[in-house]
Amino acid sequence: MLRTLLAACLGGMACVPVQAQDTHVSDEIVVTATRTAQTADETLAAVTVITRQDIERRQAQSLPEALAGMPGLGLANSGGAGKATSLYLRGTESDHVVVLIDGVRIGSATTGAAAIQDLPIEAVERIEIVRGPLSSLYGSEAIGGVIQIFTRRGGGALAPYASLGVGRYGTRQAAAGISGGGEQSWFNLAASHYRTAGFSARRTGEADADGYRNDAVNLRAGHRFASGTELDAHLLGAWGRSEFDGSAQDESESAQLALGLALRHRFGERWYARLSLGQGRDESDNYKDGVYRSSFDTRRTTLAWLNDVQLGADRLLTLGLDRQQDRVAGSTAYAVNERDRAGVFAQFQASAGAHDFKLSLRRDDDSQFGAATTGNAAWGMALGGGLRTRLAYGTAYKAPTFNELYYPGFGNPALGPERSRSLEAGLSGRYGGGRWELAAYETRVDDLIGYDASYTPVNIDRARLRGVEASAAWRVGGWDAGLNATWQDPENRASGAHRGNLLPRRAERSLRLDVERALGAWSLGGSLRLEGHRYDDLANTTRLDGYALVDLRAEYRPARAWRLQARLENLFDRDYETAATYNQPGRGLYLTLRWQPEAR
Repeated sequence: MLRTLLAACLGGMACVPVQAQDTHVSDEIVVTATRTAQTADETLAAVTVITRQDIERRQAQSLPEALAGMPGLGLANSGGAGKATSLYLRGTESDHVVVLIDGVRIGSATTGAAAIQDLPIEAVERIEIVRGPLSSLYGSEAIGGVIQIFTRRGGGALAPYASLGVGRYGTRQAAAGISGGGEQSWFNLAASHYRTAGFSARRTGEADADGYRNDAVNLRAGHRFASGTELDAHLLGAWGRSEFDGSAQDESESAQLALGLALRHRFGERWYARLSLGQGRDESDNYKDGVYRSSFDTRRTTLAWLNDVQLGADRLLTLGLDRQQDRVAGSTAYAVNERDRAGVFAQFQASAGAHDFKLSLRRDDDSQFGAATTGNAAWGMALGGGLRTRLAYGTAYKAPTFNELYYPGFGNPALGPERSRSLEAGLSGRYGGGRWELAAYETRVDDLIGYDASYTPVNIDRARLRGVEASAAWRVGGWDAGLNATWQDPENRASGAHRGNLLPRRAERSLRLDVERALGAWSLGGSLRLEGHRYDDLANTTRLDGYALVDLRAEYRPARAWRLQARLENLFDRDYETAATYNQPGRGLYLTLRWQPEAR
């Protein structure tokens, strides 16, 4: 079947525009795909990079907005800004994706998912999205892939920056920061504030506005010593308050923190070592009508030691050791509230003429579930004329979350890990400096955690996830354009009445088209997002219609240091849902003023 998917993928080449000019996409240095530095062209995985320039040019107001429409990535939001947002990478579950901030693993140990809606977009320097199984490098959860968020680093001359914004639903935002450090040091200090009165989160709830507030700080500093040793420290903290419609609770105060310290040193020409320590915290206090109801406090502490050993001009061996401790506290009593995991892995990368190879193997030892072994093998070949093909196979797993295991009245301590195997083929090319890429994949997940007749989680489900992804960038008549398209078939393969159905909240088809044009001091642009229909339940009886969203944007530079931006979101005021009964924002105008003088 993968051969059929690849044939469809190759057939789609006729629809990809190839007139292009120089772009930065394939020259971006990425580190998430292999935990080593390489260009996007060199990596043997499906990678998407979102830069700071992309974020500001598209005028994204949140991290989910920046991720929306990327290849293979789907989102489901529960009622607007700051509300629970699930991401589905290549049709996998939200807790099948590892999310990192500057190398620090974040996410709730109780739910297994990262609260991406609470992470401040103004702190983000770049985002790397790697699709496909990566447990052989990152351990548990990396069935669908890894998303790594890099915060602003600084360096160079002293450079202040600030922004102010207003928009519909009483939206207000402000951010300010300063970066610098010179040639051998770097620092960035910034703070941001976001507030919106919002709208009613649910169609079936109270007809009142459900607001959201977020305050965040980002601190990062480092130094490169004369010996070549580098020391880097970083802190990202975000504190949110969200209102929503619910019977058990209707307000939540949350805190997301990522703290990290990294030490890097090169021992001669062949050995480069990195030691890092980090902690991700997910905390929340929940209320109903102003009365405290519950609290959750989870912490993930990680230690990583990586060694790159150069075995020759075209051969690199990476040896790594990871340790992770998960801790759960709060008002809910879990039968078990801590878990430790240790993993060791080796990765070998080599090139021979037109061929590239990557092999990785990892062994994890979990204090609850024992040992798990995962691996990945990938091959790539330059075909000439700017064409390149690749083929990869990998296995992955995910340990059950604390909620699935121990939540009172719900959890099942007899659960075992979910496991997957994936096969992927890809083809990419350049033309005049532009770049396009196609990929076809199939992932099978066994022992998927589902629910029996008493709504108890059990390892009874299976899933078969197939898909084709396409992306391209080009220039036509002075316009710069970028296209992302995804077709997927996330099929439930469990025995019973739901076999053959689509997994909930995944659209089979999606597309995003961005166009931009510079006209002197002005720049104009727009986005078109298409999402096919989806279902909100396993039985596929609650259908959510597909939708088309059009955003328009403009920017004016009255002076070198100033930019005035305007974005008209949801131009045609489309009424749509990504999760049943939850409202989404209508047409709205948003204005942003940015100030960033020349560094001095």
